[in-house]
Amino acid sequence: MLHMIRIGASQVYQRPLVAGINDVQELSKTHDAVSKAKTEVLHRILTHYLPLYFPEIDRFRHNSRLDLFFAFLDRFPTPGSITTLSKEAFIAAAWDVVGRKVAKTRLLGDIYETARSSIGLPVSPDGPAVSMFRLVIGEARGLIRQRDAIEVAAETLLSDNADYKLLRRIPGIGPINALTILAEAGDLRRFSHHRQFLKFYGLDLATQQSGSFRGQTKLSKYGNARLRRTLWLAGQVAIRQRENSFRDKFELYIARDRHNADLRRKALTAITAKMARVVHAVIKTGDDYRPFVEGPAPVGRTPLSRAVRA
Repeated sequence: MLHMIRIGASQVYQRPLVAGINDVQELSKTHDAVSKAKTEVLHRILTHYLPLYFPEIDRFRHNSRLDLFFAFLDRFPTPGSITTLSKEAFIAAAWDVVGRKVAKTRLLGDIYETARSSIGLPVSPDGPAVSMFRLVIGEARGLIRQRDAIEVAAETLLSDNADYKLLRRIPGIGPINALTILAEAGDLRRFSHHRQFLKFYGLDLATQQSGSFRGQTKLSKYGNARLRRTLWLAGQVAIRQRENSFRDKFELYIARDRHNADLRRKALTAITAKMARVVHAVIKTGDDYRPFVEGPAPVGRTPLSRAVRA
């Protein structure tokens, strides 16, 4: 350990209270726990309750972040709760439940016809089975309200934070990604070089060695897993936006073989590393994100090391 300290092979860690990020960490970790719990409840609904009682309604589910789908299920959990009404009465009863839609009458009419031909179990809408279904739906809606409240609290807490504002201007980084980066990385200015930041969350290259054995060089993944996942997801969002340098870089990497899974994986690794470098540079310099044109596409086979260092 003394030798590692002498040669500078060490990292500077921050105490949350001293660094002033304890509240940010609690918001971030609680949001993560609530989101995972909501996803678990959603999977329970999709794999158990809907296949039994209303399997056809799943095709009307779109954005899992919204409460509208669960609100509709809470009001109409089975096809029988819909078909007991006339089509006009159902449209009037569900008009305010489905939210703002362009063709709301056509959508509700489609749901009504779907309910008439449903293969769901003909259970009583007031029976114990449907009561348990509604209980789980209420749990999902409660978790959504908790998640939304945490996001509002995070936005209020960080609205005057300069680093938060800089991160929000980077493509792919929304409020929760910015919150997680600040919570898990702390003050990025303590990393004198972006390679230290890459190593902090495990996107550096490492080779397993033992005696004369030398393993394959690959990503170490010995760092902060939540931060690594957040930057990976931010890169995924960025390459799906219309125009930015992250998408340009991704398109250049996969241009020669768009259906090559290994090439796409390496391209996503390169995008994650680029996202980390941009985050570090923006916070360290205090300048806004400025997009730029990528260079020429790599020629020949792309090794993992080049994808990380590109």
